[in-house]
Amino acid sequence: MRRLSLLLAVSFFVLASDAAAMIQIDRGIAGARLGATRDDVRAALGKPTKSAGGTNEFGRWVRYDFAGGLRVFFQGRTNVTSVTTTGLGDRTAKGVGVGSTEADVTANVPKVKCETFETIRSCHTSDLLPGKRVTDFLITNGKVARITVGIVID
Repeated sequence: MRRLSLLLAVSFFVLASDAAAMIQIDRGIAGARLGATRDDVRAALGKPTKSAGGTNEFGRWVRYDFAGGLRVFFQGRTNVTSVTTTGLGDRTAKGVGVGSTEADVTANVPKVKCETFETIRSCHTSDLLPGKRVTDFLITNGKVARITVGIVID
């Protein structure tokens, strides 16, 4: 009986760590996946704490903000084009998230490339070319400050 209890406890923590891996490289964060509709996102994440909309050089857009630093952007107003987190809760399957070091990113995210653009340090999973899916880790003072999963527009 004691072994069964220990096995169940270990299973719980193993399953919990997999469930906590909410950043899916080049796919999405939490319940917001690239290409999902606004209804899909609301069904997965509930009502946003804040929403906004407007127009930029690429056309009309909508943004949903959720608790925990999650922000979902719909360029064109219909489908998810990017998801950003600044919260500490969401992590990749290997535990990389906001607060991780650049070394953690390079060791645990496949095919990531780190470079500096003027004063911005970025580690990203793909070439930054239009139409490409990319996961970008913004590095500030050696640590991840923001993670964006998106489709490069320009």
